[in-house]
Amino acid sequence: MNNPLYIYNTLTRKKEQFIPLHKGKVGMYVCGPTVYGDAHLGHARPAITFDILFRWLKYLGYKVRYVRNITDVGHLENDSDEGDDKIAKKARLEEIEPMEVVQYYTLRYQKAMEMLNVLPPSIEPHASGHIVEQMEFVQKILDAGFAYESNGSVYFDVEKYNKEHHYGKLSGRNIDELLENTRQLDGQSEKRKSVDFALWKKASPEHIMRWKSKWSDGFPGWHLECSAMGTKYLGETFDIHGGGMDLMFPHHECEIAQSTAALGHESVKYWVHNNMITINGQKMGKSLGNFITLEEFFTGNHKLLTQAFSPMTIRFFILQAHYRSTLDFSSDALVASQKGLERLIEAYERLQKITSANETNVEVSGLRKRCEDAMNDDLNTPIVISHLFDAAKAINTIYDGNGKISAEDLEELKSVFNLYLLDILGLKTEQENSQTSESYKKAVDLLLNMRLEAKQNKDWVLSDKIRNELTSYGFNIKDTKEGFEWSL
Repeated sequence: MNNPLYIYNTLTRKKEQFIPLHKGKVGMYVCGPTVYGDAHLGHARPAITFDILFRWLKYLGYKVRYVRNITDVGHLENDSDEGDDKIAKKARLEEIEPMEVVQYYTLRYQKAMEMLNVLPPSIEPHASGHIVEQMEFVQKILDAGFAYESNGSVYFDVEKYNKEHHYGKLSGRNIDELLENTRQLDGQSEKRKSVDFALWKKASPEHIMRWKSKWSDGFPGWHLECSAMGTKYLGETFDIHGGGMDLMFPHHECEIAQSTAALGHESVKYWVHNNMITINGQKMGKSLGNFITLEEFFTGNHKLLTQAFSPMTIRFFILQAHYRSTLDFSSDALVASQKGLERLIEAYERLQKITSANETNVEVSGLRKRCEDAMNDDLNTPIVISHLFDAAKAINTIYDGNGKISAEDLEELKSVFNLYLLDILGLKTEQENSQTSESYKKAVDLLLNMRLEAKQNKDWVLSDKIRNELTSYGFNIKDTKEGFEWSL
């Protein structure tokens, strides 16, 4: 590896050389889902983004402890300190236990991640399983003088904290503006300032999810879980904290304040955020009602979709844009991604069939270095994909008999494609749509073999009919010296 890894640190707003806190080891914490509904495209982007980072760090030789939490308590509606717990509300509507909601949607989320070929994290802790750690964290903040109790709830004193530290350093928010502009909330009288946020909330009589504490029967604030679990599993300082850009404020800003108040120092060296997926320029999300679940993508059962899309098409669509750029969704864009992925997979499969020659007369050198440089430049997956497309052109030239490649260059080309297409980008070569099942392939091959027989018998009417019918159904058919090739 010639070049070091550079990664964009949201906190310092610049690319920085990645140097881990502990030689050979990396601690990474990523905010996972709140499990009260099916995963959607907005959930897929951070999962895939940090899956790429996880894969690349392991390729570089680091031992990575990757923690991705499950939020199953304390996340109230509109990300506020008042209102219904999102999971408790779902449980009440469906007349089931909150943990039934959690179990059902956690399993569905994990299955969706598996279909997207997202590697499981090293540890996947639940907030509800770490209530004791969160209580202890609250007490540390109280002991440090940066929190106060009010009517059984505990709030973080942002104004006092800001006098000694800097609240707003991650998001760029100005505390004076926050104090002036934050709207009044129900129950606001419990807080000294509207900008203060809950560390522990006293549960109302109808609140389902509650635990006994010295302050009240209640539940932890949403922001607290990540500070407590990050510290428990990665230590008081760790390398990377990631998540979507929508979490920068208030969630990650509050995390920084909590950890600094409790521990006396900041915990995270590199803050990494992926940008949003939008529909017509608007953020995709449950709260806005414009989201499409991953299951709807896989089945095509949504008014905005023109067809079903495989998990690998979704993954490829996300990787075609740099993780820090906005990605605007459309069905047409997904169709284009599907065709692009098919071209790459076809080139990969052709690469396995190529035989070597005594010389190389097409340009295939330097591919590994170019891909490494792109990945080390803040995980630039679009550039990696463009390099693979360039290599695909050379592969097709050789496969069609218009170029030659030596045995050494052929092995290198196979090695690089295996590494970047499969291991780093995580794109599976097998077709995942039921249309391309083994039985389906055999049926299409049967028809095309019948066409070959018709051509040999000079039955041009039948030959043309089979070809034209299959073409009208969306098949690409190519006659070759050996017989034929086809793809959807």
